Amino acid sequence: MPSYAPPQIRFEGVSLAFGNALGRGQLQVLEGVDFDVRCGEFVCIIGPSGCGKSTILSLLAGYLKPNYGRVLIRGEPVGGPASDRVMVFQSAALFPWFTVADNVAYGLRLAANRDKAIAMEAQVDTLVNLVGLKGFERHYPFELSGGMRQRVEIARSLAVNPDILLMDEPLGALDALTRLTMQAELIRIWRETAKTILFVTHDIDEAIIMADRIVVMTSRPAKVKDEITVDLPRPRQRDDPKVGKLSRRIANQLGVAI
Repeated sequence: MPSYAPPQIRFEGVSLAFGNALGRGQLQVLEGVDFDVRCGEFVCIIGPSGCGKSTILSLLAGYLKPNYGRVLIRGEPVGGPASDRVMVFQSAALFPWFTVADNVAYGLRLAANRDKAIAMEAQVDTLVNLVGLKGFERHYPFELSGGMRQRVEIARSLAVNPDILLMDEPLGALDALTRLTMQAELIRIWRETAKTILFVTHDIDEAIIMADRIVVMTSRPAKVKDEITVDLPRPRQRDDPKVGKLSRRIANQLGVAI
């Protein structure tokens, strides 16, 4: 991606506070957050627990509005939720009474997306194949493992062809081995679809293994502490000394001993 390409996403001096239900004033979550994301980039956001990483995704999704500053997509302020960006959460929120294929097709059946539902069956087949679930189209969520359910969630998110995927610890609920597999699969899917991904994680090595760039946040009220370009060829290995060096750098910034 040329360095002169304008950013697809921009946070400009974004601050956000929530009112305190106990009547003790406001809780300042974000304060002066600034960073850009280029089209097709895979960016991980990492920071202390409770610092506002998920809030950043909610602002970009249009679920929240900043008190100060601007959240821009292609130079235009985010005015609310839209089909050009989709959130993927930690736990797959599938309809248990729908099969894999029906869950993936659900978004295409909504009135707002019917214009995208050309040859729906072929689209669903393509997406099911993309996430590695060919042969499971007629299975129900209870018949799938946790990793398989998360693959369905990703396929359903891709069905409406968003430009941007917002991923809030999507692998956090998986066991260690499945998580490693899904990291590799998600990179493969990202490469094949060329989507822009913002990915929240608490796992330093996961961020290094997956991201083009890592945005390191401070404690609340959160600001951007550092932006690290991961200039390492993929696939990346955890035992690579360069990965270890980056891991120690990020851990030091987060005050974590490794």
